[in-house]
Amino acid sequence: MASRDYSERDVEEFFDQTLQNYLSFWDSDGVLHTGYFAAGNEGDYQAAAQHTSAVLAAEMMIDGSSRVLDAGSGCGNFLLYLAREYGCSGEGLDLSEKRVKFAMDRLTAAPGLRITFRHGSVTNMPYQAGAFTHVVSQDSLCLVPDKPRSHAEIARVLAPGGIFAFSDFLQPKEHVSERARRHVFDRVRWNGGYSLIGYQEALDSCGFEILLARNLRSHIRQTYRVLGETAVERAKTVPGQSARDWMLSFAESCREMQVAIDDEEFGWGIFVARKRSA
Repeated sequence: MASRDYSERDVEEFFDQTLQNYLSFWDSDGVLHTGYFAAGNEGDYQAAAQHTSAVLAAEMMIDGSSRVLDAGSGCGNFLLYLAREYGCSGEGLDLSEKRVKFAMDRLTAAPGLRITFRHGSVTNMPYQAGAFTHVVSQDSLCLVPDKPRSHAEIARVLAPGGIFAFSDFLQPKEHVSERARRHVFDRVRWNGGYSLIGYQEALDSCGFEILLARNLRSHIRQTYRVLGETAVERAKTVPGQSARDWMLSFAESCREMQVAIDDEEFGWGIFVARKRSA
């Protein structure tokens, strides 16, 4: 993995500070992750983002008896989706206090769901060993500076035989260009990540059996193509120069992200793993 010096505090501050920008542009419900595009519907980001949740859920063997931890739960959408669709219970844990508050506010409009959200780090989780049947995550674990520790914590809080199902950004090449560093990694305070094979090796080393590892490079490229085009169009009509500047800067980064994807400096994958029994 490439290395940078961003800390968990840096990540927390960035996502607290940028929440309103992303809500106003990306998705007002706080769906801020990569889309899984269906054939014939390549231009609809919202539908693709919802499809990502459906694809992950279909692979993770979940039902109403499941107790789920969303590690890096952001604005809470994935856990809310799982609770509504499958009746599971669980918690979301996230570094960003503002995103946790946003998720809790959304939960008040969904009475009867057996879930909650908490502010905290996946490197030091406030749960007993074996507390969850499933751990899930969408595009957030890459941001953890100490990834081996977060994987060990996830293994600790999963019951034996429990399922770890997640999507995450990938770094296929060990070394990346300064362009990719600026527009991809530094933009979200990302130190560096694993290749598809490297991720599987890391999970295997801390007690997981790999059930699924899928490279979704074309979907992340399409995500940033659609979002970049949307940013350019919205910049034409949005009031305020600062908002226009932000959207145009984001659009530029989206173009550079597509270059980084083509150069195999940036990618995306979905993984499902089972915790081995002792």
